[in-house]
Amino acid sequence: MASEKPKLEALEEEYAKINKLPRLTKAVEHVDKIIELLSAAREQVASAPESHTAITITKLQNPVKSAFEAVNDGLKGAAAANKKMGKALDKSFPLKPLPTDHDAMADHMSLINRAIAMHLLREGQFKVASTFIDEVQSTTKRENPEYLDERMDDGNYDEAASTTSSEAYDLSSLHSQELQESFAGMYYILQELKARNLMPAITWARKNSVELEARGSNLEFELSRLQFVWLFKGPSVNGLPDDENNGQRGALQYARSNFGRFQARHLNEINQLACSMAFAPNIAESPYRQLFAIDTAFSDVASSFTREFCSLLGLSAESPLYLAATAGALALPQLMKYTQKTLAKGTEWTTSNEMAFETPLPESMLYHSIFVCPVSKEQTTDANPPMMIPCGHVLAKETLQKLCKGARFKCPYCPSEGILKDARQIIL
Repeated sequence: MASEKPKLEALEEEYAKINKLPRLTKAVEHVDKIIELLSAAREQVASAPESHTAITITKLQNPVKSAFEAVNDGLKGAAAANKKMGKALDKSFPLKPLPTDHDAMADHMSLINRAIAMHLLREGQFKVASTFIDEVQSTTKRENPEYLDERMDDGNYDEAASTTSSEAYDLSSLHSQELQESFAGMYYILQELKARNLMPAITWARKNSVELEARGSNLEFELSRLQFVWLFKGPSVNGLPDDENNGQRGALQYARSNFGRFQARHLNEINQLACSMAFAPNIAESPYRQLFAIDTAFSDVASSFTREFCSLLGLSAESPLYLAATAGALALPQLMKYTQKTLAKGTEWTTSNEMAFETPLPESMLYHSIFVCPVSKEQTTDANPPMMIPCGHVLAKETLQKLCKGARFKCPYCPSEGILKDARQIIL
C-alpha cells in the first residue's frame, strides 16, 4: 500500500499540470462563432443582390480562417493534455495481463447485455439504453436470422430456443415504455427529494401503501415524519411560504391530518414528536433534539425510497452491473497476485466456478451465508446443500451419502449414529 502512495502523488501532480492546459471549451466556443458567421453570411446572401455575394464571401474568409485556426489550436492542446495523462497513467500503473485465459462469462452474453441495458435504464439514460437494445437485437438478428422463428406462435418464449433468442427476448422486455416511465418517475421524485421537496415521494408512498405495508416497509411514515420536522423548522430553514401551513403551527396541523393512520405501528414515535412541541422554544437542548437533526435525513430517505421503489419492480436497490464491477475490482488485485504465485510454483487453480480464496468484500455486498463442509472442505451448492444430522452437526449432502453404510451413518465428530432420512437440509 505504501508503494502506491508515491504513484498517486505523482499522478496528482501531473493532473494539476494538465488541468492548466487548454480544454475543449474554447474550441467549442470557436466552432459556435464559425456557425454564427456562416449563418449571418447566408442571410446576407439570401437578402442582398447577387452582385454582393462575392463581397460577402470575401469578407467571410479571414474571420472563418482565424476561427478554424483557433479551433485547431484548442484541439491540439486538449489532445496533448489527454496524451500526457495517458502516459502518466501507463507509467504509474502498467498494463498487466488478466490472471486467466478462461472467460467465465463468455457463454452468458445475454446476461451481460441485459445488465448493461438495465443499468442504463436505472441511471435514467433512456435514449442510450434504447439505442443499445436496438444494436444488440440488430446484431443478433443479422448473425442469427433464424432467432425470430424460435418463438411460439402465441408470443410466448420457447424454452428450448437458443441462447441468442433468449438474449433478444430478454432485451425486448426492457424496451417497455412502461418500464422507462417508471424509472423516469423515480428520477423525478429523487430530484425533488434532493431539492428538499417531500410531497412527490409522499404521494407515491400513499399510492403504493398496501404493497409497502405488505413488505413491512416504514417508508411512508419516515417521509411523513421528515415532512413534520421540515415544516417545524419554519420558513427561515425550509424556505417555504410563511403562512399557517408552515412553522410549528403548520407542523401540528400536518400531524393531525396525517399521523392518525400510523398509530397502530408508530405510536411511540408519534408521541415523541407530539411531546417535542413543548420544547419548541429550545429544541436544540431538549431530549428530542436527535429527532430534529436532518443533516443526512434527506439522503437517507432518498436511499430508502430507491430501495423500496426498485423492490416493487422486482429489482435490487443497487445496479447489478455496478456491484459486479465493484466486487471484481476488489477481487482482481488479489487474484492476480495469487495467480502469479501459483504459476511460479507450477500449480494452477482449475475450478472455474469458484474462487481460490475468500475476497474481503464490504458488508453491503454480502447477501447470503456460505457453508464449507468440514469433511470434504468444499463449499456447498444447490446440488450439494448442507444437511443437519440428528446430533446437530452439519455436513455436505455428498459427504453424508459417502458416510452411509446402507441407510445408517455415524457422525464423524461425535459417537452419535443416525438414519439418512432424518437429516434435514439447511436453507442458506
